[in-house]
Amino acid sequence: MSGTLYTVSAPSGAGKTSLLKALLEQRPELRVSVSHTTRQMRPGEQDGVNYHFVTEQAFLSMLERAEFLEHARVFGNLYGTSQLWVQDQLDAGTDVILEIDWQGAAQVRRLMPATRAIFILPPSRAALEERLTARGQDDAATIARRLQEAVQEMSHYVEADYLVINRDFDAALRELDAIFTSERLRTDPQQRRHAKLLRALLD
Repeated sequence: MSGTLYTVSAPSGAGKTSLLKALLEQRPELRVSVSHTTRQMRPGEQDGVNYHFVTEQAFLSMLERAEFLEHARVFGNLYGTSQLWVQDQLDAGTDVILEIDWQGAAQVRRLMPATRAIFILPPSRAALEERLTARGQDDAATIARRLQEAVQEMSHYVEADYLVINRDFDAALRELDAIFTSERLRTDPQQRRHAKLLRALLD
């Protein structure tokens, strides 16, 4: 049985990465795609764990070989998702999460219409600015640029199937987890998963 592909998008600072990390602790059967990127590695990040950090030349070479399911330039850096890895996971029956921006989510949906899109929003602009500042990773000019970009990004929530407001972390995590539960209980995947039982019940 084929797995389900999910895209999870959010403006920077909305808590997407923290929520997904907590979700994976509850659902170890899920897999998050590790994207390729040309941006610099941040303190605490590991190559091959957080991202595959590559040069722009290497990224463009992969792009020429059509190795990406989606790709985008964000804040001057390139990001892309390995098409082969994603397809291998789905073919093995594994549910896959792509942690990508709205542009990438739109590209994936065009190529794979069955993809489920999730969007995470902060409770307010003030909360978003506070979270970006608390990171201590960016200067004031970078934070101002990210906030400006965030407004444009957040307008694309209407393109998603599910919307989660990260007002309270634990509540947002429960809502995110509920999405994956409800998707697994849809009739089509349940019918494939329990084909033998259904035949026995109806024969």
